[in-house]
Amino acid sequence: MNMTQATNYLALNHKYLREADALLEKGDYVQASEKFWGAAAAKVKSVAAQRGVDIRSHEGIHKFVVRLSDELKDTELLRLFAAAASLYQNFYENWLPPEMVMNYSEAVKELVSRLDGVR
Repeated sequence: MNMTQATNYLALNHKYLREADALLEKGDYVQASEKFWGAAAAKVKSVAAQRGVDIRSHEGIHKFVVRLSDELKDTELLRLFAAAASLYQNFYENWLPPEMVMNYSEAVKELVSRLDGVR
């Protein structure tokens, strides 16, 4: 991986966050869930790519978040990423109440914010 890939993931992160917020405003919680998951995954992959780590699976994303949590001594990253993972499942199952989608969307934004500047 190189910085070009990291930049690409970061651009996707921003795109998905914008689209997710627009979908929330329309009340499309299922599609917003997918976009928020994508935003979280893209942000994590951006950090990984900057470090030369190539993530190719959901398991890989989760393991890298654990690595970041340990390295940064920030266990909150695990909880925030778990909310993103619930949104991913919600895209397929549509079982989360709107209030939870809204709350978890804020968790994704906090996750992204916490990873800003992490190299």
